[in-house]
Amino acid sequence: MKKLKDILYQVSINQVFGNTNIDVNNLVFDSRKVEKDDVFVAQKGFTVDGHLYIEKAILLGANTIICEVFPTDKKEGITYVEVADANVALAIMASNFYDNPSSKLQLVGVTGTNGKTTVASLLYQLFKKAGYKVGLLSTVKILVDETEFKATHTTPDSVTINGYLDKMLEEGVDFCFMEVSSHGIHQKRTEGLIFAGGIFTNLSHDHLDYHETFAEYRDVKKVFFDGLPKSAFALTNIDDKNGGFMLQNTKATKKTYALKTIANYKAKILEKQFSGTLLNINGTEVWTKLIGEFNAYNLLAITATAELLGLEKLQILTILSELKSVSGRFQYIISDDGITAIVDYAHTPDALKNVLETINDIRTGNEKVISIVGCGGDRDATKRPKMAHIASQLSNQAIFTSDNPRTENAQAIIDEMEVGVSPENFKKTLSVLDRRQAIKTACRFSETGDIILIAGKGHENYQEINGERFYFDDLEEVANCFNQLKKN
Repeated sequence: MKKLKDILYQVSINQVFGNTNIDVNNLVFDSRKVEKDDVFVAQKGFTVDGHLYIEKAILLGANTIICEVFPTDKKEGITYVEVADANVALAIMASNFYDNPSSKLQLVGVTGTNGKTTVASLLYQLFKKAGYKVGLLSTVKILVDETEFKATHTTPDSVTINGYLDKMLEEGVDFCFMEVSSHGIHQKRTEGLIFAGGIFTNLSHDHLDYHETFAEYRDVKKVFFDGLPKSAFALTNIDDKNGGFMLQNTKATKKTYALKTIANYKAKILEKQFSGTLLNINGTEVWTKLIGEFNAYNLLAITATAELLGLEKLQILTILSELKSVSGRFQYIISDDGITAIVDYAHTPDALKNVLETINDIRTGNEKVISIVGCGGDRDATKRPKMAHIASQLSNQAIFTSDNPRTENAQAIIDEMEVGVSPENFKKTLSVLDRRQAIKTACRFSETGDIILIAGKGHENYQEINGERFYFDDLEEVANCFNQLKKN
């Protein structure tokens, strides 16, 4: 049991009704999960206001209510704490509840539109290979050293984050690498955490269903760097036009990486193949199994981070050559007929452009590039025509299909995508609503040497349609198609 007064340390409090010198069992923000002597934090969420569930929380046994506005009917024996911001209060209280675990290990946050998962996951791989116990909080999975847990959000809620960090300390974890999303920053989930470093990958069109403008999206990302302590490092991709902006006002030590401009950490691509890339990083050549310019940036970011965290340069470069691609990120298989299929999470215009440009850069020019592209429902609709334009412009054949339509009509999403196709490219496009059929169609169209890109879902092994999730794995589906072609 924790004392309420202890977990309220450093919370901005307006007023208190009741006793704070009481024992509390747990910290909860979902009224359905409240148990006896829990603290219930009433958050004003994106769709739901937790203040509406205060009475329910008390009926289930909560002895403390944290809220932004006191209810008119306050119950005797219940402690009410009015705070300036319930999201910030929850985050700080969560850190206090678990005795501030982020201060006892080296926590590094990775933010940006593309590359967060790859950078965080490769850092996990690198530090494991260097002999450390490591934690990972990512879109794909959560790892407490070698124990895996399912991820539900890019950046989990603050109670979950601190709970996992506490588990990591119990397991003797030295370093933790964490994806930090714009949603997570905006909803104050990372408040109260002490970071040893922050990494900025890039910024492009995404999440405008949540953030009203691109400027707001950019500014939210910057908040993360503004909050880094003086003891931390702030590492930014200075080739990105927003890279320098992220470093303004940060108290952390400023470091940069780039392929094209002067930076602390510089790389040059010497050779590109489907089997890997030869890089020169700060004067030393290294071969890596990862492919493409976007991965050159990712590798540069992890090299810089590892060095800033104290690893030896030679050890870092040796391990770089051993690192494997992250699940659903430029994963490829080759059929017996010599057809290459690539599965990638590219679900933003910039990411799709990067992947297709990488493919076109490596190919000889005699083979066809067939792209399968969809867009998710209930998400930023403005990127749909842009995605279709890029797919049709940079492919020999673009097949538009269903992604995760969620509550939207899948055909209506495709219709919105098709608006972006230029007249001269329209003959190169085809709509196949069923994703499985789209993959089969691409396989039938392809010949020896051709390249099929299946974009958008990457590591996801489901399709979300009308609130239900159905099992679906892009890599598995294309492998089945290849096997079928083999039999025929």
